[in-house]
This record gives sequence, C-alpha cells and structure tokens, in this order.
Amino acid sequence: CCPASGTSARHGALRSSMTGAAAPASAPHMMGTRYLGRGPPSTSPPAAARLERIPSQGAIPIASPPPRCTGAAIAAQVEQNQRAFQKQDNIFVGKKRVLGKKTTLKESRYYKSVGLGIKTPRTAIEGTYVDKKCPWTGSVNIRGKLITGVIKTTKMKNTVIIRKDYLHYIKKYNRFEKRHKNTPVHVSPAFRVKVGDEILAGQCRPISKTVRFNMLKITRAAAGGDKKGFAGM
Repeated sequence: CCPASGTSARHGALRSSMTGAAAPASAPHMMGTRYLGRGPPSTSPPAAARLERIPSQGAIPIASPPPRCTGAAIAAQVEQNQRAFQKQDNIFVGKKRVLGKKTTLKESRYYKSVGLGIKTPRTAIEGTYVDKKCPWTGSVNIRGKLITGVIKTTKMKNTVIIRKDYLHYIKKYNRFEKRHKNTPVHVSPAFRVKVGDEILAGQCRPISKTVRFNMLKITRAAAGGDKKGFAGM
C-alpha cells in the first residue's frame, strides 16, 4: 500500500481508541487506559493528564506506602527545651542506619516498668520528652512506701506539693485531733496534673534536697477546683 493509506489507517485507529471503540492490533499501547484530563481529548495529551488503569483489562497500580521513621529520625524528634542537648542515656543517637533493616521503637526510646502493678503510661512509651528522674524513662527506681495525697500547689517545675490529712489520737483526752503533712513529689512530664487531683506517689532515692517521692498515677481527678477541706482517714 502507499504511505498515505498507512497514515490514514493509524489516524483512524487512534480516533477509534479515543471514542471508546475497540482498538485494532496496530495500537496496543492504548489498550486498558482511559483519558481523564479536562476538555476534549487530543492526539498528544499533556504530561499532567491523569491516566487510570481499567480493572477489567489490567492490574490497578498500587500506591507506595508512606516512608517509615528511622531510629535517627525519631531520636531527632526529642524535645530540646534546655540549653544542653537532651538525650536518653541508654540510647545511642549516632547509630548509622543499615539498609534493609527496620528500626523498632524499642531501639529509639528507652522505657521500663516500675512494677507494683502500675501500668506504664502511653505518653512515656511514645513521647519525646527526656526526664532522668522519671520512673519509666529515667534512672529512678521505686521502692519503699506508697503514699496518697491531694495536690495543693503546682508552682514548681515538675514538682508538686501534696497534702495528706490524718487523725492523731490523744490518749489523755480520748480524742482525735486533725493533722496534715505536706510532701514534695516529682511529677514526670508524662502526666498533666492540676490543683485538687488525688495522686499516688512511691518512694525513691533522694532526687533533690527535699524530694523523696515520685508520682505514679492519678487516683482521682479534681472535681470542684481548689477547695480546702478535710478528707479524713
């Protein structure tokens, strides 16, 4: 055949594929695709035009999964709220990433269980704070007494004052008198507390001049605000 007839045959096959008719064998690259651009289709669709695969004639392209955070990336997200560089003592932030090896959360953040049936807070596991006095992410162990009290002041940084009300028996008069005791308690950044909350604290090593206890959990949240009252025994 002449060259003109061959050119007209190719144009006819291209027009039939754009109008929805069955494409001949001379245009295999147009099978299984549909043009979704704006305006009437042209022989040369722009590069920004979106092409989708028809499910009945071919496989659907699968989107690539989102990138995973490596250990170095998670370590870089540590809160830097001090003048010195903040890092956990048990985590090596200069570790090089190995291709093909996935970094787990255990390798990028250190946390432990304090025991005594106390559940580890989710914010201590997935958080980005650094506190060396935290009983879950620091170097402090809980041993000794457990006390409860109501928070009376939160003016200090990461430290609260709890008030414990109790009754003292006077043998001479066969009566009881009201007494109270204020105790400073360290509060981990994993907690958000306010005045009036009743908390449970556990004894630990001396972590400052006056602090000997560490907060473990909130037993009852404040209801009516900062009301002064006597809770009894």
